[in-house]
Amino acid sequence: MTPEDFAALLTPEGRALLDSLRDHDPAQELALATRLRREHPAALVSAALGQARLRQRAVAKFGAEDAFRMYFTPGGGEMATRASVASYRAERLAALGVRSLADLCCGIGGDALALARLGIRVLAVDHDPLTVAVARANAEALGLADLIEVREADVTEVDTAGYDAVFIDPARRGGRGRIFDPESYSPPLSWAVETARAAKYAAIKIAPGIPHEAVPAEAEAEWISDQGDVKEAVLWFGTAPGTVRATLLPGPRELHTTDPLPDPEAGPVGRWLYEPDGAVIRAHLVAEVAEQLDGRLIDPTIAYITADELRATPYATAYEITDVLPFGLKKLKALLRERGVGILTVKKRGSAIEPEELRKKVKPQGPNSATVFLTRVAGAPSMLIGSPAVPPAGPPAATPGRWKPPPRTPRPGAGGGAAVGGVSPRRPPPIRSASGAPLG
Repeated sequence: MTPEDFAALLTPEGRALLDSLRDHDPAQELALATRLRREHPAALVSAALGQARLRQRAVAKFGAEDAFRMYFTPGGGEMATRASVASYRAERLAALGVRSLADLCCGIGGDALALARLGIRVLAVDHDPLTVAVARANAEALGLADLIEVREADVTEVDTAGYDAVFIDPARRGGRGRIFDPESYSPPLSWAVETARAAKYAAIKIAPGIPHEAVPAEAEAEWISDQGDVKEAVLWFGTAPGTVRATLLPGPRELHTTDPLPDPEAGPVGRWLYEPDGAVIRAHLVAEVAEQLDGRLIDPTIAYITADELRATPYATAYEITDVLPFGLKKLKALLRERGVGILTVKKRGSAIEPEELRKKVKPQGPNSATVFLTRVAGAPSMLIGSPAVPPAGPPAATPGRWKPPPRTPRPGAGGGAAVGGVSPRRPPPIRSASGAPLG
């Protein structure tokens, strides 16, 4: 799409055509395009259909209300900050007292929109003419043009001295895909860091896989996940130097420290397995979660925590483990058949086997469900079989702490046993080893 094609979408004819395509079926696009070209220029029809597809894809990131009013470039929508993450960051900046901000490498304007919605005045800068036109159109479409100045310029030549804060989102994709070397970002990370150091407050959006040793000593490093998926890392300047933080959305729920704990010890698999949130893993805060859970690792190199008690935590997902077996497809297939498991969730960490490959080989059939973890236990390839834990009664999820079961009350007509925290009153099955003997 050229700037001229995009400009045509902003005309009354272009807007009306685009609005009419809100619910169109991409599978019927050829016939639809043929019909529309009888009434509109072919270039406009092509641009409108392309923009309609981008809007439909953007609903997951921006929500339908905004996505169907906004405009996107093919790469811009993919690289834009998710609305929930942008809103969280904007709220954090507003809490610092930021009232004006220079958004360098603004893209289609996702972060600028979130900031302006909180009354923060934004200078949004990008070097690409089409991207600048899209960002400006988005500010106007959402009624925020009075607070967002969009400028086409080289971000390295922009004077940011008059702003309370700077936000930098360097391009991390090139012609060959993702860029992993921070000095190959555009602009390079070293330039972004120097610019951030000169500001009262600054935030640099970076890839979640950045090595911890690359984080400047005076920066705070934050890893953010949304609905369990790690979205980005951010280097903050002017906030909490030396802090590492895992932020989980929605919430936010935050785990942070300036003095990370050493790696926890590894030990035998207990009744409960905890899968830490990806932001916790990226922030190297697994040990902090293990301490809260009174847990241990199943292997020194694997970020699965095991414990003998179920405790509430927002920082990991709990599973009840019934079987711990050495890796073997025949054994797994026989066990799943015996238990009538047709709905199989496969998770892996430290295993070369792909979940879909395993699912095809074991051919699960039946009405029951199970989760299998392909991993290592004490260095040995292993399979852990279980199911999601029933959340324990007790503190709300945002308040980490030890779970204490409610008092037992006998069931009417029963001589013993009781439901605890919503768990079935029957005694849970023992964890079994490969030989079938109970482990605990």
